[in-house]
Amino acid sequence: MSLLGRFLQFLVVVFFPVIVVAGAVRAVTSPLFLWVDYQRPGFPADSFGFSAEERLIYGSYTLDYVLNLAPAGYLGRLVNAGCGRLFRESEVGHMADVKGVLSVSFLVAFVMLLAAVASCVYLARRYHGAVRRALFSGAVLTLALIAALTVSAVLAWEAFFAQVHALFFAAGTWTFRMDDTLIRLFPEQFWTDAAITIAALVFLVTTLTVAFGWPVRRPRLPVDGNSGLTANPR
Repeated sequence: MSLLGRFLQFLVVVFFPVIVVAGAVRAVTSPLFLWVDYQRPGFPADSFGFSAEERLIYGSYTLDYVLNLAPAGYLGRLVNAGCGRLFRESEVGHMADVKGVLSVSFLVAFVMLLAAVASCVYLARRYHGAVRRALFSGAVLTLALIAALTVSAVLAWEAFFAQVHALFFAAGTWTFRMDDTLIRLFPEQFWTDAAITIAALVFLVTTLTVAFGWPVRRPRLPVDGNSGLTANPR
């Protein structure tokens, strides 16, 4: 394989974890997941008075904001049943930060997806088995990373949650009071369920990729006694 071919294989391997994790995060960042999580048995009710219907409406608006092109005023103008502002200024500011992080992350993942698809097309046309080997290696790398992150989260969830937020957000901008709307809509249990769902989706995709991409040695045909050559040069 040429140097370019090996480089493209490397890109596919490295980009694979980012693409799969971004896809899982996007699946969780949806009103459908919100509805399923709110409806599941054992999900904590809002002790400050939001009904399940209000939670779903306000939570859906919040998720829509982080995925659309609306300015921060989209959230700032929302009001509750008593016509009071739904979110405090600090909450709106944090969600604007979340929107920025997700927008950049999804854009980067999309560019990586395009580059990975183009690389796979090039490799498939020139090198037999190169795409399968690249996807297999990328899936194995993803499994190793998700396993390490899962162990960290299980052993110390609160520390893991804090470190992830500290990585993307300035100190003091992502902590709120228990009666703030963001905490009432997205309590700790929501984030636990979201993390489990993301890990499960990533595990499912990567294990299927490993299963279908598992390297299998192709049987060699007997040597042709007349020519001294095998019938399978690969």
